[in-house]
Amino acid sequence: QLQLVESGGGLVQPGGSLRLSCAASGFTLAYSAIAWFRQAPGKEREGVSCISSSGTINYVDSVKGRFTISRDNAKNTVYLQMNSLKPEDTAVYYCANARLPYCTDYDEKRFRFWGQGTQVTVSS
Repeated sequence: QLQLVESGGGLVQPGGSLRLSCAASGFTLAYSAIAWFRQAPGKEREGVSCISSSGTINYVDSVKGRFTISRDNAKNTVYLQMNSLKPEDTAVYYCANARLPYCTDYDEKRFRFWGQGTQVTVSS
């Protein structure tokens, strides 16, 4: 069964850090492009970062210089290291598997399936 499971969310103070994990089962993650999305209360879901099967990386402007996406193919897992967190980063974070092995945009129609999400709250 194909599955993505996010973990690592929690409550952190502004300026703090969290590392999110996206663990895949039922398929080989190394052959896929994986993206992170987030959705804040009352807001539309938005793309955050994407890593292609070849290692090409994209970040949206709001997280550049603060977030780092990476993959560990041996563990079949993609990570999102989040530093210098701000209250506006508060959201449910999701990972998703793209239909093609490269990153072009964050159109949700490009993605096959999604994890259930993990909550990130940035507050003092």
